[in-house]
Amino acid sequence: MDFRRMQQINVEGVFLGLKHAIPAIAERAQRWDGGGAVVNLSSVAGIVGGPNIIAYNASKGAVRMLTKSVALNGARMTPKVRCNSVHPAFVAGAMVDDMLAQASDPDRALTSMQRQIPLGRLCDPAEVAEAVVWLLSEKSAFMTGAEFVLDGGITAG
Repeated sequence: MDFRRMQQINVEGVFLGLKHAIPAIAERAQRWDGGGAVVNLSSVAGIVGGPNIIAYNASKGAVRMLTKSVALNGARMTPKVRCNSVHPAFVAGAMVDDMLAQASDPDRALTSMQRQIPLGRLCDPAEVAEAVVWLLSEKSAFMTGAEFVLDGGITAG
């Protein structure tokens, strides 16, 4: 995928979603006499660079900073709208399956992915979903502009 297309999907798509969702979230939150929340999906690639994924790194880094800007804007709203991001590493599913299908040796590619993760395994999609649900809940009411990193330890080293 070329650079511009990657930005259109990963950055512009998130921007347009926020542009249209934030007013609706704020309106609904006002009727409930509380605040609202939105969670953007980024990637560990939005935090650390990697070879051969320049467009992807740039797009996910942009989502990271877009989240922070929206968080600051939402904190000034009445009612307040929180905005956080989730940054998973390799998540078992269609995207990883596509990457493996393009590899000359899929088993070796999977082993290489797992080896990059200190916990030695791919992220389960349910783990991402649980993080998103928590960030949307009142249990995370004091979090905005935060990065929820689900990388199995990649950024720890």
